[in-house]
Amino acid sequence: MNYWPLAGIALVVVGFALRFNPLLVVALSALVTGVLGGLDPLAVIEALGKAFNDNRYISVTWIVLPVIGLLERHGLQERARTLIAKVESATMGRLLVLYLVFRQITAALGMKDIGGHPQTVRPLVAPMAEAAAERSHADLTTRERERVRAMAAATDNVGLFFGEDIFFAIASILLIQGVFETHGYALTPLQLSVWAIPTAICAFAIHGSRLLAFDRKLGSVRR
Repeated sequence: MNYWPLAGIALVVVGFALRFNPLLVVALSALVTGVLGGLDPLAVIEALGKAFNDNRYISVTWIVLPVIGLLERHGLQERARTLIAKVESATMGRLLVLYLVFRQITAALGMKDIGGHPQTVRPLVAPMAEAAAERSHADLTTRERERVRAMAAATDNVGLFFGEDIFFAIASILLIQGVFETHGYALTPLQLSVWAIPTAICAFAIHGSRLLAFDRKLGSVRR
């Protein structure tokens, strides 16, 4: 068995670790993987072009960005901060745990685009998490504020990544099914989705505990 094509994975890891341009890293990794797998470089580029052309409708989502920009310009983040500041029981940890639940459940139902960094985290979740942290633990330092924002972004990532595999019609499940089928294992998408549930539960428990621990750490620093 030829394991050289797996070098593309190592290239992705190294490129991201060195903070190179993600698009360049992914494109180069795809080219390297194809060539090491025995494909002609032109065939790899052709496959990339065909995939982009077949999925060009994805670019329609960029239309929503100007709308979000206008909402932010007219005070969307400030409104979100004001709203969460009025909730006495709200803390940064509790808020993000609730968002994690929401993100996982909606992704598991196939509504993976209902959230996301540009349309939800930046204009709503991150400002609300900052406001909750400030209300509970007083003013935040620049480093603490950045960590709160990072936790908000990570919560969206974890919720989507481990929630979407529960939805049996998602592309990742169909890809896994195809790989198993080529090796002689006949599994239905529903069977694979069911086995994604324990992983999603573990991801929720681990990341939820990290959120609450970080919230407590902010409180201990303030005291």
